[in-house]
Amino acid sequence: MTGTILDRLRGGLVVSCQPLPDEPDDPMRDPYVQARVAAAAVRGGAVAIRANGTADVAAIRAAVDVPVIGLIKDGTTGVYITPTAAHALRVAAAGADIVAVDATDRPRPDGRAFADTVRAVHAGTRALVLADVSTVEEGVAAVEAGADAVATTLSGYTPTSPATEGPDLELVARLAALLPVPVIAEGRYRTTGQIEQAFAAGAHAVVMGNAITSPLWLTRRFAAACPATTNGRNEKEAT
Repeated sequence: MTGTILDRLRGGLVVSCQPLPDEPDDPMRDPYVQARVAAAAVRGGAVAIRANGTADVAAIRAAVDVPVIGLIKDGTTGVYITPTAAHALRVAAAGADIVAVDATDRPRPDGRAFADTVRAVHAGTRALVLADVSTVEEGVAAVEAGADAVATTLSGYTPTSPATEGPDLELVARLAALLPVPVIAEGRYRTTGQIEQAFAAGAHAVVMGNAITSPLWLTRRFAAACPATTNGRNEKEAT
């Protein structure tokens, strides 16, 4: 089972279908919409979908026939990606084939360890556990705790990892050289060149999110280069 699901991701693109977390009024914040986005991504060649929240996971699971990586974001600081075993079990019950869990060494809301979540998922479901990490040490510890795969998702978002404009390719390379489990490259991948670099560094798969699935994020990025947007910003700053 483990090999079968992860083998389906090998050498492919995983598309993250998630509304912007800091935009509660994002029009994309709807399970039906996210399921349609996911279906389009799969038609375009995505080998798996990453999604946040049980409603979105369930809707996407019903719409696509590729593996679904599910998570629950609870909060905005500290450990908030599937922070407890209870969250992880809810994601698996919603239909996730793989549950993404924050595997950093920061304190968890329930005071328990990442290994407890891994044991709960493996004992109570058929889902696998993807450890979201920010450093090599966290990746090694996650595998020792039983994680089925490791992702570089949190690099640049913790006090112990470098904040960079682009993806952390060095972390991908170091983890791929050290770990006996698949390493998934995630975090600020926005170009085909970066995807190629990640695979050259040893990535098992690469995750892209906003650069594919967020019209709000994309429009802001391109609109920022337009005179009308720039002038409007300057006028606001002057008042």
